[in-house]
Amino acid sequence: MLAFVGLGVFAQDEEEPKKGFDKDKLFFGGTFGASFGSYTFVNVSPQVGYRFNRFFAAGTGINFIYSSSKYDYGNSALNYKNEYGVVGLNIFGRVYPVDFLLLQAQPELNYTWGKVKFYDGTPDQKLEAKFVPSLLVGGGAAIPTGGRGAMTIMLQYDVIQDPRSPYGTSAFLSIGFNF
Repeated sequence: MLAFVGLGVFAQDEEEPKKGFDKDKLFFGGTFGASFGSYTFVNVSPQVGYRFNRFFAAGTGINFIYSSSKYDYGNSALNYKNEYGVVGLNIFGRVYPVDFLLLQAQPELNYTWGKVKFYDGTPDQKLEAKFVPSLLVGGGAAIPTGGRGAMTIMLQYDVIQDPRSPYGTSAFLSIGFNF
C-alpha cells in the first residue's frame, strides 16, 4: 500500500508536457556589433528561434551590415572611401547531439550594394546592387549563462562562396548570446 501511495504522490509532482506552442521554448539572439573610425562597421542581425526539443531548434532572422573604409594617402589624388551595405533574411536549423554542442545550417539571401567615393572630384563608382545567396554551416558550443540563456561560440563557413558574400572566403568565428 505504501508503494502505491508513493507512486501516486510522485505522479502528481510531475508536470505534463505542454501541447502546441510553448512560449517558454522561444529564444532570442543574433549579432550586434560596431566599430568607428577610418574603418566603420555596423552589424545588427537579430534572430528568434524555437527549441522544439533537447535535440533540435530552428528560427529566422534579419541581417543589416554597413561598412566603410577610408583610404587617405596625404594630399594624393588617390584618396577614396569604400562603402558597402547588406540587408537580408535567414533561416537556421540547429542540432544538439549533446546538451552543449551544436551543429547549425543557415541559408541566407542578402541584398548588397556599395560605392567607391573619390575625393578628387572623380565620379563615384557604384557597385551594382544584387541579391547574394549564402549557406553558412558550422558547429560550436552553447554554454549556459544561468537561467535559460546561453553564450554561443561557433566556427562557420559559407559554402556557396559568392564573391559578394559578406562572409569572405575563410571560416570565421562567431560569438553570441541567446536569451
